[in-house]
Amino acid sequence: MAQLERFARRLRRTVVPAQPAAEPVARVRPLTSATLEQHGTRLTVPTYDRAALTPAVVHLSVGGFSRAHQLIYFDEVAQRRISSGWGVVGVGLRARTLQEALAPQDNLYTVVERSPDGERARVVGVLTDYLFAPDAPGAVLDRLAHPAAARTVFGFLVEALDRRRRAGTAPFTVVSCDNLHRNGDATRAAVVGFAALRDEVLARWIADRVAFPSSMVDRITPQTTPEERAAVARRHRVDDRWPVITEPFSQWVIEDTFCNGRPPLDQVGVRFVRDVTAHELMKTRLLNASHSALGYLGTLAGHERIDVLMGDPLFAAYVTRLMDDEVTPLIPVPEGIDLAEYKATLLQRFANPAIADRLSRLCRRGSTKLPHHLLPSLRQALAEGRPHALLTLALAGWVRYLQRVDDDGRPLPVEDDRGPHLQALALAGGTDPRPLLAEESVFGDLGSVPGFADELAGVLRRLERDGVRATVAAATRASAR
Repeated sequence: MAQLERFARRLRRTVVPAQPAAEPVARVRPLTSATLEQHGTRLTVPTYDRAALTPAVVHLSVGGFSRAHQLIYFDEVAQRRISSGWGVVGVGLRARTLQEALAPQDNLYTVVERSPDGERARVVGVLTDYLFAPDAPGAVLDRLAHPAAARTVFGFLVEALDRRRRAGTAPFTVVSCDNLHRNGDATRAAVVGFAALRDEVLARWIADRVAFPSSMVDRITPQTTPEERAAVARRHRVDDRWPVITEPFSQWVIEDTFCNGRPPLDQVGVRFVRDVTAHELMKTRLLNASHSALGYLGTLAGHERIDVLMGDPLFAAYVTRLMDDEVTPLIPVPEGIDLAEYKATLLQRFANPAIADRLSRLCRRGSTKLPHHLLPSLRQALAEGRPHALLTLALAGWVRYLQRVDDDGRPLPVEDDRGPHLQALALAGGTDPRPLLAEESVFGDLGSVPGFADELAGVLRRLERDGVRATVAAATRASAR
């Protein structure tokens, strides 16, 4: 963990006060290759030759997180002159808005790291090209099939791998960066299964020759709002159509199973390990599950931002007890990690006022997040007879959130593809969770665990009768005994 913090500090090069005095709008300059030198007085800018970058990485579905996380590591490889052979080609799958923002900027963009001490901004130049797949599927396949393309995620993979196989070119490594358990195994199964539908020989070649390492990625990256874009322009004098706001902390752990060359990411803070499972469990069950618990309970209590919520001693104590008493005993300790230090860092990250992460973001897609992040700990605790009252309270918070009103009767938005169906079940049950627990695609067999439905119903009744704050306070006090 100390190594990760040192890496984060190395990335913070240009320090700008958090609230500089406003300057004339005329000082704001567009972000292009031609203006980089001018921006270098206020931001860290690429000092390497962008034209010399080899487009060896193809990243499908580039978004704010990948631009604040994975691309930063590759940019650091180029910036430190470790190698110019790992330029990145971005591919969009759903919308061309990012392409429209990046193209006039020569695929440059700004990453702003915010901490309580101020903010540091850098321009990332490692993105050599950005393609919108529906407009140029052939160009995307050409990139993936090119001998220099060494890493990607899903989508066009089977066709590209088949082209490489028929051309006698070595396959590329597929590194998965999703918040899924054993994401590399899931990607392997999907790619091989899809390939088998068209060609059993191709499927066997992929299974035998292609590496699918799992990885764990971590960096809090809120959505960039128009107001944030304006703030970046005001503070850093850069007219960036789509900057990225993020925190100083960044972590990337990858299984060391590559089939055709490995990028030197270990020299810029990435950790290569034999098995990523322990790191994955640490992150999803401590960070992601805590995010969900705080998101739902905090929103029901009327809070809007996680940093403000963490300034409330009641919720700070709750999430600390949740991690220490109920989750930590269930997870293996990754080699080289001090869990106490990791959890202390999480609390600091949650409380970072410069990020001001909104709880509404943490509450999105609960039907996808909870089965992967929170319910596994709850199910394991029940099976092993361990304490689980705070985990149960977190689940009850989601059930109440699905009923779409907070403690003061204000309406709540449910942003979830399955929201209407789950909301109907939650409303039908009221304080009886059985109709919702019967949804096995979300809860599995949790509803059939003896006594659990009654336990959850009791928590829902307390939330309805006493409100969120009183219920959280009582559960946290009981956990401390």
